[in-house]
Amino acid sequence: MSLVPDTALIPPRDREEVVRHSVRESVVAADIDHRPAAEDISVRIGLGAVGPLRVCSARATAVTVRRTARLARKDEEPAVFLGLQMTGTSLVVQNGRECVLGPGEFAVYETNAPYTLVFDEGVDHHFLRFPRAALALPDRLLRGTGTVTLGSGDPVARLAFTYFSALAAADELQQGAHADAVAEPSVELLRAVLTSQAGNSRLVRGPLEATLSLRITRYVQQHLAEPDLAAARIAAAHDISVRHPYAVLSRSGISLGDWIRARRLAECRRELAQPGGRLRTIAAIGRSWGFVDATHFSKVFKQAYGLSPRAWREQSRPRPPRH
Repeated sequence: MSLVPDTALIPPRDREEVVRHSVRESVVAADIDHRPAAEDISVRIGLGAVGPLRVCSARATAVTVRRTARLARKDEEPAVFLGLQMTGTSLVVQNGRECVLGPGEFAVYETNAPYTLVFDEGVDHHFLRFPRAALALPDRLLRGTGTVTLGSGDPVARLAFTYFSALAAADELQQGAHADAVAEPSVELLRAVLTSQAGNSRLVRGPLEATLSLRITRYVQQHLAEPDLAAARIAAAHDISVRHPYAVLSRSGISLGDWIRARRLAECRRELAQPGGRLRTIAAIGRSWGFVDATHFSKVFKQAYGLSPRAWREQSRPRPPRH
């Protein structure tokens, strides 16, 4: 598990900004309000991953975390947070509901809706972020089980707390083959908790049509770099007709071809701006994200961003400091 810089090593005037930036870049974009004065702020965060799951273990002085409506609207890949309370208490607020968590309890909440987390007694918490598509549960079920205190009163939730708190603390399970082995069972266990809480354990057996759009977009993001990514391949991977992906995504206001091209262009733009992007040809970067024709790549890049790939790369080049 990697560590975000310990605030004890950071000048007091910089602590709030360092913590905010680290959480935003590594976990989720949120506004963070610290209760103590700057010199008394103490934050220690460990970050890890188990396959597609992201793990954040945090100990900190009193703080309030707000995911605003503006930030929630920018969520390109919706996720579900599982928050495990280790010691002390905290408050979770979302969708007009709230729940209080004590030691041994947890709650779930979604990143695509505003939420507030209040840690008046300080933070001693594990946060596990699950791709919403991986859970394959319908909106109504997630809303019905979100912001609910889960824990010792439910045997499935009690098992889940023990399992997920151990998973968050076990560095050896967040690496290589070990992570691959436990990722899917972890998703299944959280799905079992939520569906049993909703009184509909039938849903544990498999993904639903209601989440097909999310699963398709997740599949596309995982295979963006592959030139043969197209409707036929997406349909085969999800055991549906070739026309079905277009129909499903159009209900969410997404054009399949345009969305794939936009995501690929965004990755090319990001790579061109990085120092390593200057060590490869523009054509090679385009090919690595599915644009096999260099001329076509330059044309669609300029249409999207108003600059050619070469001009964008030059514009992003660090300038020497002025003396």
